[in-house]
Amino acid sequence: METGDDYQGFEQGPIRPPSEAGSLLIRVTRNCPWNRCSFCPVYKGAQFSMRPVAHVKRDIDMVKRYVDVLRENGGKSEDIRKIRSPQETQISDPGEQQALSAALHWFANGMKSVFIQDANSLIIRPTELIEILAHLKKAFPWAERITSYARSHTIVRIKDSDLKAMKNVGLNRIHIGLESASDAVLKMMKKGVTKATHIKAGLKVKTAGIELSEYVMPGLGGIKLSHVHAAETADALNQINPEFIRLRTLAIPNNVPLFEEFAAGRFDKCTDLMMAKEILMFIEKLNGITSVVKSDHILNLFEDVEGTLPQDKDRMTTILRTFLDMDPKRQCIYQVGRRMGLFSRISDLENPFRLRKVEKTCHRLGITPDNVDEMVDQIMKRFI
Repeated sequence: METGDDYQGFEQGPIRPPSEAGSLLIRVTRNCPWNRCSFCPVYKGAQFSMRPVAHVKRDIDMVKRYVDVLRENGGKSEDIRKIRSPQETQISDPGEQQALSAALHWFANGMKSVFIQDANSLIIRPTELIEILAHLKKAFPWAERITSYARSHTIVRIKDSDLKAMKNVGLNRIHIGLESASDAVLKMMKKGVTKATHIKAGLKVKTAGIELSEYVMPGLGGIKLSHVHAAETADALNQINPEFIRLRTLAIPNNVPLFEEFAAGRFDKCTDLMMAKEILMFIEKLNGITSVVKSDHILNLFEDVEGTLPQDKDRMTTILRTFLDMDPKRQCIYQVGRRMGLFSRISDLENPFRLRKVEKTCHRLGITPDNVDEMVDQIMKRFI
């Protein structure tokens, strides 16, 4: 176990939610304490550890030094030298340089939000997290949002009073990787949680007055469990009513345990067409809630299948039905164009320049409706 004397400098972890792209990243834990999910490529082979509170506070103080100078001098990075000693003309320490880079990035993005890393930082003692949150708010009182990932299994073990105390010192959004609420899918993917636990955790977060962002992974049940995956997940979310439901389509890189199942024929991956049908079924079954559906990930086939329930439900389902009603060749072109980054919505098919570029790519690579899913799988792996 590290002590306050073992400080190795400012740290940042490898991931954060897409919605936290402009956030200041503060690393409280390293890696993932569960780290068994079959579909997840992150942290495999890495040991989980908790950073001492003193180390985290030193990280915060280091960024604050740079942020204060930036605020005083209109964001001019050259004025950072004012907090260095006269003998130091360059920042040679990697930790200091990373802290400066974090400060510059945060300043450029308006300094509105802070994200607590890594995968499940609510696993530390509540008193320690509360101390860190209080230090953050003291250092950056203008920050509008402080957020963290958390596992449902961890949330249900935290006292309601502790969650409320976290809220009171600044934690105002929690991201949970629900992925699925089908017990069969959760077991197959080794999520280490049940539908009942997901629901209980979500309701606890809501009761504490903390915003809740739940991630759903279309395709996670494969062909066999596609329908139950969509239905059970929608049912759980109908009971929770989170502020956000974020779609993140399944992809299977070669370095995850699920790839072995897929390669051996024990997991049948859904095609894009099947996933479109699954998402349509999922959204149709979302009822009686006011969540905002977000499609803010590059892996998603439909960037514009998002909106606020219930008023935008028909618009979202219309987009999906439009794709499903297309002829196979046009579906194929849209799939390739989306994975190439040329299309973000179906209306982009009407752009002649982009359309020709995709058609040429399909012709050059021999992509047809018969092999398109195999080809786009290879493209998608670049984004994981």
